Amino acid sequence: MALKDKAALVDLSKIDRSSSARVQTAKTAIGMHAEALFRDEKVSIENSRLKQQLAEFQGASPARQLDPKTIVRSKWANRHEESFNNVEFQNLKKEIESAGGNIQPIKVRPLPNNPGIYELIFGHRRHMACLELGLPVFALIEHMDDAELFCQMDRENRERSPLKPYEAGLAYARALDEGLFPSARKLAESASIDLSQLGKALALARLPGDVLSAFRSPLDLQYRWATELTQALQKDPDHVIAVAKKINSEPANRSSTQVLKMLVEGSGTVPPPSKKAVSISGVKGQTGSIIRNSKARSISVNFTNIDPQRFDEIINELIKLIS
Repeated sequence: MALKDKAALVDLSKIDRSSSARVQTAKTAIGMHAEALFRDEKVSIENSRLKQQLAEFQGASPARQLDPKTIVRSKWANRHEESFNNVEFQNLKKEIESAGGNIQPIKVRPLPNNPGIYELIFGHRRHMACLELGLPVFALIEHMDDAELFCQMDRENRERSPLKPYEAGLAYARALDEGLFPSARKLAESASIDLSQLGKALALARLPGDVLSAFRSPLDLQYRWATELTQALQKDPDHVIAVAKKINSEPANRSSTQVLKMLVEGSGTVPPPSKKAVSISGVKGQTGSIIRNSKARSISVNFTNIDPQRFDEIINELIKLIS
């Protein structure tokens, strides 16, 4: 029988397909294993990426919405009360109200002995606006010591809305007086403050009370005024205080620039420092002199050739003049 005829007699339906199935199955298993390996590699890559992101956020401050009533002002707070009573603050308050809250977070630190209560680090105006509006305040929470709190508060204020010179001076004076920093130089280094400007701010904060109250608001004081006022007080403190008291006793509504000029130059409110002698001669040969010293705020009287019987009379008349 020819080979062709023999091939025709082969029944293909009888062929066992199990080997083919095994091969297909084997291929499918290999494919599944390869796919699993690929999937594991993708997961590993994703895990590495997430770990890297997590490392970038390591130590970052958690942020959350807080009830502004649970936040208290710090003892180092440096915003003067008048800073919440101006057009700038009202505009900020309107922005926060329209946005439904503060977009830029404030920063607080938890009080260790008072769970659920926080101390304000920076963002005093945003916190006050949310408090007055009855809105939750978006806040970063971070643990830190007093010195770091002070430095962060000062830096943030200078970057966003700088303190007025008097506000800054009060804050710096308090930090030094309470030993938060050992010296003005160390304070300047720690908070990145210009040492010269720090000195001027301190000079303004340490002005006598009478001088400060002579201005319509201490927030009107300028850094450049510190040198003029300090020199005037060093040269003649009694005169400057006398002028300040006179300004405070008058109802006139002078500008702060006018007040500065009066304190430094006098402007005629108080006679300039001088000594002036007045000579006196009596009908019976009495002589005398009266010396007026406005700098020392004193009057000296010297009479000669006076009848001793008139001593009491003269003394009583002098007492009446000043009583």
